[in-house]
Amino acid sequence: MKLSLRNAGWRVRGQDIVHEASLNFEAGQMTAIIGPNGAGKSTLLRLASGLLPPTSGDVWIDGAPITRFSSACLAARRAMLMQDSPLRAQFLLRELVAMGGRISAPFMNTSVRLELAGQLLERVGLAAFSERDVMDLSGGERQRVHLARVLMQLEAAAHGTGRPPGFLLLDEPISAQDLSRQHLVLNLARAHALAGGGVVVVIHDLNWAAACADHIVVMHEGAIYAQGPPEQVLTNALASHVFGLEDGRVRMHVGSGKPYVLPHDMMCQS
Repeated sequence: MKLSLRNAGWRVRGQDIVHEASLNFEAGQMTAIIGPNGAGKSTLLRLASGLLPPTSGDVWIDGAPITRFSSACLAARRAMLMQDSPLRAQFLLRELVAMGGRISAPFMNTSVRLELAGQLLERVGLAAFSERDVMDLSGGERQRVHLARVLMQLEAAAHGTGRPPGFLLLDEPISAQDLSRQHLVLNLARAHALAGGGVVVVIHDLNWAAACADHIVVMHEGAIYAQGPPEQVLTNALASHVFGLEDGRVRMHVGSGKPYVLPHDMMCQS
């Protein structure tokens, strides 16, 4: 399965927020979208999800325009974790996670859905809190509950079919996580890709992007500035032009061959 943007753009009040973006997101691959604040990263992800209709171009998934799919069929093919997931209602964690499969897998047995929800809570490190109210959690814990919910949406749809899960779209999924939980969340994303699902993640941390992604897309001033493998894209020239770093700040990790940037170098720069 493939998720494609074909000259997709979004224009508001005469300004191009995303300009003629053409991209292919592949199943079995993890793509990281990076770029400065206001570059159009989250808008690009919302266009890819179908939640934001493009003002130009179109978006295709599974060989057809995304607009042709019913809500249930689309929910089975892609799930999106928003940067902010506002929630005011009171739900037990297992109930909230189980809700993720109601549209994508409406005929799944309730006991099976709850069992899968429990497994997902275990994977995001919150199994001990399954009977707690989601509003009693910290911001980082709530972020991981919502990750379990969107994973539920895709895994419930694929359950028992022999098909891989759909596309997992993540907007800043580690913004509220400590370092060990950042690793946990991104490992779960990698596992989703290894299981045959596609992953697209908007992320500000260049080091995590380079370490985890198979493919990097760089957004700059509303357009795709560069894309490709991390070691080819995240160069000193790009870091200088797009992120304003001094030349020589990007290094190569000996063990992985992936690029990285040391904050210590940047502090010395200032």
